[in-house]
Amino acid sequence: MRFTRAGALLAAALMATSLGLTACSSDDGGDADIVTVNGGEPQNPLIPTNTNENMGGRVVDRLFAGLKYYDANGVAHNELAESIESPDRKNYKITIKPDWKFSDGSPVTAKSFVDAWNFGALATNAQLQNYVFAPIIGFDDVQAEKPAVQTMSGLKVVDDRTFTVALKQPSIDFEVGLGFAPFYPLPEAAFKDLKAFGENPIGNGPYKFAREGAWQHNVQIDLVPNPEYKGGREPKNKGLRFVMYQSFDTAYADLQAGNLDALDVIPDTAMASYEKDLGDRAIKKPIAYKQALGIQTNVPHFSGAEGVLRRKAISMAINREQICQNIFHGTRIPSLDFTARTLPGYSDKLPGNELLKYNPEEAKKLWAQADAISPWSGRYEIAYNSDGGHQAWVEATANSIKNTLGIEAIGAPYPTFKTIRDAITGKTIGKAFRHGWQGDYPTMLQFLTSQYYSFSGTNSVTYDSKQFDELLNSALAAPTLEESYRITAKAQELLFKDMADIPMFDYMAAAGRSEKVKKAELTWSGLWDFEGIEK
Repeated sequence: MRFTRAGALLAAALMATSLGLTACSSDDGGDADIVTVNGGEPQNPLIPTNTNENMGGRVVDRLFAGLKYYDANGVAHNELAESIESPDRKNYKITIKPDWKFSDGSPVTAKSFVDAWNFGALATNAQLQNYVFAPIIGFDDVQAEKPAVQTMSGLKVVDDRTFTVALKQPSIDFEVGLGFAPFYPLPEAAFKDLKAFGENPIGNGPYKFAREGAWQHNVQIDLVPNPEYKGGREPKNKGLRFVMYQSFDTAYADLQAGNLDALDVIPDTAMASYEKDLGDRAIKKPIAYKQALGIQTNVPHFSGAEGVLRRKAISMAINREQICQNIFHGTRIPSLDFTARTLPGYSDKLPGNELLKYNPEEAKKLWAQADAISPWSGRYEIAYNSDGGHQAWVEATANSIKNTLGIEAIGAPYPTFKTIRDAITGKTIGKAFRHGWQGDYPTMLQFLTSQYYSFSGTNSVTYDSKQFDELLNSALAAPTLEESYRITAKAQELLFKDMADIPMFDYMAAAGRSEKVKKAELTWSGLWDFEGIEK
């Protein structure tokens, strides 16, 4: 889903901690039945096609239901889809189940999907997740600088319950991806005032906003079960409160005190003790989540051949193994590719992944080659959001680079996740930055298309390679999974050749629940199975 819906297991804002939880910690009144979970201020209004980060994504996925949903193991099941038929993985006939409604009582129809997808794809709407519609015929037309048409020709409404989708080429990933947020439907009310809708969304998912203004910015978001929902994610609780924290240390203290019900990120200060602290309430499992160091090509010294050499040198100057052990106590694993090791088809033997291994001598040699093109000047700064628990590992990374390459390298804190994401998506950050990706559906291609397609709104590092785009297109069009994996590996080899990004590590989730919670499970991606949390 994202930084991570596009990323980051982060949080945002000082005010929330005590204010948001006072009522919940009481056993009096209805709030005692509400499940409190850590959250953060979403970057953007809660429009599915424009939500590409973790804090907005975890809320959007509760408010909306798609054609499919993913269970805790990442297996896709039909949700609104009654049937999805395709003779060739290129032409699809989709029939939705009857009598579904949005939380305002309006019907969910085939048009609800087609209108939402067309809105998400249209260039002038500048939706961050618009890349997901690229396989559909007509996407290129609506992506023109001044689109002559407003809708994709490959989408057709047949009747209230049926629509068709025509793709440019067969896709091995299209159907499984239909549970991803950009493919959610929207009610007609959304298009009357999108700004107002984003503040108070009307969805068709297992939850709805508890009331008008349930999103208290920088404090909390309150959800209650949606009585109109009739899919496979029926809530087992009376509601959810996403509480926004400035610090995971504070969140962990609240978890221990029983003022927070579930925390999906244990702070690094508690990594050595949390399993002892929490006992059988501690959770640890491998998940589809990666962390990386990015830098955009508009930053001096990081474009062209010089930029490739410098990114490779920096990568080999980082002692990932030491950072994973000393700071994360084994809950991070050094990366060996650009995806995540829990995904089907993953390989740890990709040509080029030696660039992800600590090699000080080779790092110095590559840095000197870059200096021969243009002598280094300035300092290497790594931006991170202070509310996400990243300071320790970013500073350790900067020290490793400094000690290896003999340059000034420092961490550069940004106050909140929203602040850093705004600078990255606006291409104004002007320095290196930490960024992560948490899977939205369990395929390697989802990681690669979202982050490195040249036209993707979630391409944080501004990587632009026609050859890479063509390889991903070929992997999507492959007749078998085995062939798709082979081509995907070739695409990753190119990423290493260009050193498009600097993968850091894969995650082993470290999470916990309070004594008030009898059941809470992490899913394949590291998020809670929110609907299944029971008090």
